[in-house]
Amino acid sequence: MTRKFHLGYLLLLAALLAAPLFVYPVLVMKVMCFALYACAFNLLLGYTGLLSFGHAAFLATGAYVTGHALKEWGMPTELGLLTGTLAAATLGWLIGSLAIRRQGIYFAMVTLALAQMVYFIFVQSSFTGGEDGLQGIPRGYLLGVIDLSNDQSLYYLVLAICVSAFWLIYRAIHSPFGQILKAVRENEARVVSLGYDVAKYKLVAFVLSAALAGLAGATKVLVFKFATLTDAHWHASGEVVLMTLLGGMGTTFGPVVGATVIISLQSELADKVGSMVTVIMGGIFVICVLAFRRGIVGEATALYQRITGSKSST
Repeated sequence: MTRKFHLGYLLLLAALLAAPLFVYPVLVMKVMCFALYACAFNLLLGYTGLLSFGHAAFLATGAYVTGHALKEWGMPTELGLLTGTLAAATLGWLIGSLAIRRQGIYFAMVTLALAQMVYFIFVQSSFTGGEDGLQGIPRGYLLGVIDLSNDQSLYYLVLAICVSAFWLIYRAIHSPFGQILKAVRENEARVVSLGYDVAKYKLVAFVLSAALAGLAGATKVLVFKFATLTDAHWHASGEVVLMTLLGGMGTTFGPVVGATVIISLQSELADKVGSMVTVIMGGIFVICVLAFRRGIVGEATALYQRITGSKSST
């Protein structure tokens, strides 16, 4: 990555630090949670070439387990977040161990089927509250000192979580591990011929992606103080696909842009057009697939490279 992109990230971080002074903090926190969710999904699709239609299961698992741990078990906030993330990672290991045995559309269908099983388990389980969901989840105190019931205090915790997760994803995809994932995406047979255990790399990527999606769900619970079946529904899995493709699949920052656009549009249009938001999102998806195959960030990067005649990393 060039120095210009590092400077761009620093400017974005500075803008996020100042955002609560100018924008409703809860909206920005919602965007950050879904941006983390989209980045986790992009690690699997954009860099490993695995299309999962079941990532909502991990988002919801992180949310429900964290909510239950905070409300019923009285865990400290930090431990509750960790518990939800580990639960999502464990589920990711279970689902991933089965799903990676198949490729292409079969992989996608296996993840969708298993995620639907998780959805119906959540519907029937008492600890999730069923169709009523978990309500009144306490935010607690950070390190037993900072009161997270204050939106601005919580905002900086959410920002720290998302920045740390983004850094972890960035380090993973620019490491030798990440290079092998990209090679698997481009030509799996060749990677196998070189002696790498492709199944192991796929599983590690799947579990890491699931854990980060669970962290997004756990963080989202702190923001809204409730968890519902909406997070476990297959619509949530489809929505993250849209965010990733709109922003730019296989780019570091693309899912963040995609999540920001989608959540902002939903927030602005929900009261104005009601259920037509879904139709508008579908139209955006069609336009993106037909006219902007590389997504917003991908197309912007390609344009920058044509203008400057240089290669850059996003």
